[in-house]
Amino acid sequence: MKKIAVLASDNMMPGHPNEREDSFERDEEMGKLTPAFAAHGMALDLIPWRGAADVADNYDAMLPLLVWDYFEGNEVAFTSEMAKIEAKTMLLNSFSVIKWNSNKSYLDELEKEGAPVIGTINVDCVTQSCVAKAFKELETDKLVIKPQVGGGAWRQVLYEKDAPFPSKDELPPKGALIQAFLPSVLEEGEYSFLYFGGNFSHGLVKRPKKGDYRIQSLYGGTEETYEPTPAERASARAVLNSLDFTPLYARVDLLRGLDGRLKLIELEMIEPYLYLSHAEGEDGENKGAQKLAEALAKKLK
Repeated sequence: MKKIAVLASDNMMPGHPNEREDSFERDEEMGKLTPAFAAHGMALDLIPWRGAADVADNYDAMLPLLVWDYFEGNEVAFTSEMAKIEAKTMLLNSFSVIKWNSNKSYLDELEKEGAPVIGTINVDCVTQSCVAKAFKELETDKLVIKPQVGGGAWRQVLYEKDAPFPSKDELPPKGALIQAFLPSVLEEGEYSFLYFGGNFSHGLVKRPKKGDYRIQSLYGGTEETYEPTPAERASARAVLNSLDFTPLYARVDLLRGLDGRLKLIELEMIEPYLYLSHAEGEDGENKGAQKLAEALAKKLK
């Protein structure tokens, strides 16, 4: 049996005193991945990412799927640990992909390569003047301001024109993305399409609870299985085609733009929740888990 480690933040480890409220997502994901990987000759362990390089020699590959705190001021430590891991064993996605994908300014690069990307302004620091400029440039009265390095709506702000300016503690601590708020997130929801080894696996639509715009389960968001249309699949494929590599796993998150087309808001290739419950089959028979296991097994041959 090949040995595979899924890396996790400390607060995603079972029994941690400050275990995250959404740790049920860990259990759901591992419950499907573990038997599917076993069927392909791979034993799966869940271990903390901190210190993982010390035991990397014991594993054939490490996947940072549950490192849900690599931001929050941990970027330097996380990047250093991933580099040490790749020097000892296979890291997937690779260190170069992780480093590139950790800063959401990659959206600019993807747009230049032809990917359908939501209009985004990158700033080194959020100020009232740059926000005022963004309102004009993006032709909107409502903005979403999020960290360049972040996830799960951490330090993310929805800001309306002429409202009191957010406090420093609410805003991204460093570099930020400023995007126009798209009402489709409330009316239609945010789409996620999962790809393993470059091949489509499954899709879903995520919706916020009433009165919110955030779609994560921590904020009351819900999901529904969704089969994308050929045009919607083409939008996601255009994103992946803009890359010069094929990631082992990728989640393409999209919102409907004002022009009616789906637009990329994030391409998750570090620690995306895989939403395997929206792929056909339970436990080890889950088609999504099987597709990821198959794609990894090919890399390990």
